[in-house]
Amino acid sequence: MNASWNLSRRHFLRGLGAAVALPSLDVMASTKALATAHPTRMAFFFVPNGINMEHWRPQREGVHFDLPSTLEPLATLRNDFSVLSGLTHDKGRANDDGAGDHARSGGVFLTGSQPLKSEGAEIRVGQSVDQFAAEYLGQHTRFPSMELGTETGRPYGKCDSGYSCGYSNNISWKDASTPMAKMVNPREVFERLFANEIAKEVGESQSQRKRHRRSILDFVLDDAKSLQNKVSKSDQQKLDEYLTSVREIELRVQRAEETGSQHEDLIRGFAAPEGIPDAADEHLRLLGDMIVLAFQTDVTRVATFMFANAGSNRAYREVGIREGHHALSHHQNRPEKLEQLAKINRFHVQQLAYILQRLKSVKEGEGNLLDNSVIVYGSGISDGNRHNHDDLPILVAGRGGGQIQPGRHVVYPQDTPMSNLFNSMLDMTGVPVDYFGDSTGRLRHLSV
Repeated sequence: MNASWNLSRRHFLRGLGAAVALPSLDVMASTKALATAHPTRMAFFFVPNGINMEHWRPQREGVHFDLPSTLEPLATLRNDFSVLSGLTHDKGRANDDGAGDHARSGGVFLTGSQPLKSEGAEIRVGQSVDQFAAEYLGQHTRFPSMELGTETGRPYGKCDSGYSCGYSNNISWKDASTPMAKMVNPREVFERLFANEIAKEVGESQSQRKRHRRSILDFVLDDAKSLQNKVSKSDQQKLDEYLTSVREIELRVQRAEETGSQHEDLIRGFAAPEGIPDAADEHLRLLGDMIVLAFQTDVTRVATFMFANAGSNRAYREVGIREGHHALSHHQNRPEKLEQLAKINRFHVQQLAYILQRLKSVKEGEGNLLDNSVIVYGSGISDGNRHNHDDLPILVAGRGGGQIQPGRHVVYPQDTPMSNLFNSMLDMTGVPVDYFGDSTGRLRHLSV
């Protein structure tokens, strides 16, 4: 390795239609990029229809909290996350607007603002915290933010008791009336991460890859070999592991495209779009892997991921559930429905555990990618049968670059605004803010 040679964090491996960003390498440590080599990222994962709270909420507070059955898949990560009880979205409540809690739960989840109920085409809710952060953090990255989900949906039209579909199908809002369209097709996400900005080259690259079953890495091979000859053995290993991971994900994307949807949606009665993995767990994990790659290469520091749309009535065949999720959430305290709901909740947490473990597996400095992130997982409704928006099921993972002490169950006073958590997260990522949404201050006890 040439000791006088340095590499910028903004470096890409380039080839026909390709721009493959690099992970953090030791050779970057002596450049000006060191100051932002390990930034704090933020991501928000949304699940719909509330939770079977009996199997979610720990009985004990503090570091010796128990893991109810829904959280058991996170057992090996129990020191990497905290359960936060007592947080509330007051603006998810009716507040004289009547029915429509599912739509409000999506609209309020990251905005802390009351969605407008309108019989016309007008929509208004408020800017979401991810987009507030993206305006500031996006100047340092290739993409200001990333919005993902497993279900498509109309941005307009009525979906829930007079509320716009925009509230049900989006949690990310660029401004009060502009939802950020989410990507659901893994191929679309992959190309966004690794294609360059030259449309003609991208088209030719895609055509060659499809026609000759080539990898996008084939087009950056010369650039990669040149880099390998300049860096240390340690960096060579990091680069090999990273490129192997990219190739494995690319192969999974290809399999999804070749296999296609093998089943009809059990609730809506139509086939999933081409390229969407047949199994819900593979779809969730593949998109989660995209977030890991995006954070690892610092192409974005902000992400949102809707595991399903608000009010989703998807059936989860993977855990033997044929009845729709939304229908089951209206359980009326019937044991058989509560049991099935708990199975869905646990299934979602299993996918979360996979994503968190992937983040933790990526070494970064003295820690790992999860250490340098703040990940919020939860729902805008607590009990789907009651449609309540207090004591929300919220989990926060990661250490925020050393600013969070995870591994606890923290119980907050009744009606503590969830927006207080957003204030604290913005502070952790260096985004200046006085208040956000309906916040009343910062959320205490995230660190000890």
